[in-house]
Amino acid sequence: MKSKIIIFLSFFILTTKAHAYLDPGTGSIILQAIIGAFAAFFTSIYIFWSKVKNFYKKIFNKIKKR
Repeated sequence: MKSKIIIFLSFFILTTKAHAYLDPGTGSIILQAIIGAFAAFFTSIYIFWSKVKNFYKKIFNKIKKR
């Protein structure tokens, strides 16, 4: 078990430079992913909240009709 931890940590300690290149398209893809995640989050909150609202409307309309 100790040897696995040492091997795992050595991957992070003994790293070299990657010399990687990120073109401008990569930045726009990341930005689109962030905007899409926010849109999906707020849309799911809106749908959930509208279902909760409709549920309570049904309950209170039944109470008012009595």
